[in-house]
Amino acid sequence: MRPIRPFTGPAATSLLLALLATGCVYRMDVQQGNLLDGEQIDQVEVGMTRSQVRFLLGTPMVIDSFNADRWDYVYRLQRGHKRKIAKHHLVVWFEGDKVTRIEEPVPVPRKQSAAPG
Repeated sequence: MRPIRPFTGPAATSLLLALLATGCVYRMDVQQGNLLDGEQIDQVEVGMTRSQVRFLLGTPMVIDSFNADRWDYVYRLQRGHKRKIAKHHLVVWFEGDKVTRIEEPVPVPRKQSAAPG
């Protein structure tokens, strides 16, 4: 009976490299926060009430505990292996129950409308 020898040499190295190359790890997309589109944001106007804003945009991701008159809508998307992270940020300021100003520190992209004609 012939003794069993370990699998060595160039063939073993090639097989090992092929197995390592095909062993890619799946990374899922990570989505956090309030996903808003430009149409929703454009509907928010100065003078609206808190309940109207909540109806249009949903509950804000961050309500500042030190300033109840500021609502932050934050969105972050990281796709699998890609290093680029999509971020959007909208701040709605209130005085009492009414919107006084709207800021977009990191703007939400708007869809381009087709030119008439």
